[in-house]
Amino acid sequence: MSEESILTDDFLRELINVGEVDILVGVPTYNDARTVGPVVQTVRNGLLKYFPRQRAVIVNADAGSRDDSTELVRAASISDLQHPNVNALRTLHSVSTRYPGDPSTGTALHTFLAAAELLRATTVAVVSPESTSIEPEWMERLLRPITRESFDLVTPTYRRHKYDGLLIRNLVYPMTRAFYGRRLREPFPSEFAISGQLASHFLGQDIWTHDVGRLGTELDLSITAITGGFRVAQSFLGDKGRVDHAPADLVLALRQTVGVLFWSLEQNFAWWSKENQSQPVPTIGSEYDVTLEPMRPNRKRLYQMFKHGVAELEPVLKSILSAPTLSELQRLAALPEQEFCFSNQLWVRIVYEFAASYHKEVISRDHIIQALAPLYRGLAYCFLVENRDASAEALESKTEALCQTFEQSKPYLLELWNGRK
Repeated sequence: MSEESILTDDFLRELINVGEVDILVGVPTYNDARTVGPVVQTVRNGLLKYFPRQRAVIVNADAGSRDDSTELVRAASISDLQHPNVNALRTLHSVSTRYPGDPSTGTALHTFLAAAELLRATTVAVVSPESTSIEPEWMERLLRPITRESFDLVTPTYRRHKYDGLLIRNLVYPMTRAFYGRRLREPFPSEFAISGQLASHFLGQDIWTHDVGRLGTELDLSITAITGGFRVAQSFLGDKGRVDHAPADLVLALRQTVGVLFWSLEQNFAWWSKENQSQPVPTIGSEYDVTLEPMRPNRKRLYQMFKHGVAELEPVLKSILSAPTLSELQRLAALPEQEFCFSNQLWVRIVYEFAASYHKEVISRDHIIQALAPLYRGLAYCFLVENRDASAEALESKTEALCQTFEQSKPYLLELWNGRK
């Protein structure tokens, strides 16, 4: 999608009325009236409290909401005349635009970056409209490392329930860490901040007409920052609130994460093929935090979907996996539920064989991503069973062991990359 179609005439007029700014905070929406109002008011309060002398704008990129999302964002505008007791030296603007096409956080990000370049913003942040646990301090924790310490990308760390973020914990974080050598806990962030320099660099990337420019763009931003030599940090925000939804679309989530990671391997072979041991990134506050409240996820359904998927997808899996790996997978699927569990070694071998098959396009790349879904469900089942009574320390120890297996097994992926399965 071109910048011309994003920066419509009406949106351009609004941005021109805003004038140059120091900080731009983007909020993407699509029928988020239930949560976005308090989120944007908290963003506003954080900007006024911690950055009163800097020119700021809140930009809403909306996908065609049929509720009051955009009106609630616009209501965050404030001026000294409206609030004479606010200790701010600048007017805080809030503008909204609707982008064409389907809802896409990637298109929303494209909108924010194009607007930031026009307004010459030196710092850009993005906040999810579903971040119901947001506090004004989030603005300081995300933006201060950019404005004061010259970092280029600040991603969050959160306090999560131990069953939250399983895809990040068991796949996205370990893969990103193994491939790109940085221990970034949330490489696919819903909240983050970037410097104007990184914003301009990423805006100029040739991704906006490809799928990665619509789905999983935030993950590609993290990868671009690492491989481009930009300064990366992470900052602890606090609780990661949960919004009740219908069950998430796992295949879509895999396209946004695993699909982007597999795609990135093509673009960054020279980097990841030489990167060996991972390194920590500067972290402000806690690197992780876990809550242990009782929760009863539907483990049995995950197990049943795994067994059914392995049987139903056997012809597809034969084209993706090596014979020994497929044989071990089928052996596991035949075990009674109480005896079934993945080892780290098998899981990593499966993921790396999927990555190599994606590279070689042994079948449709989208079918490869879809075929991973039932196998991931099997892994998630094992995680829930194994960690039912686990402490935060034990959980972190297991995560670290999985990450180490991903890192130590990279030679196997390189062996597969240009060779046979």
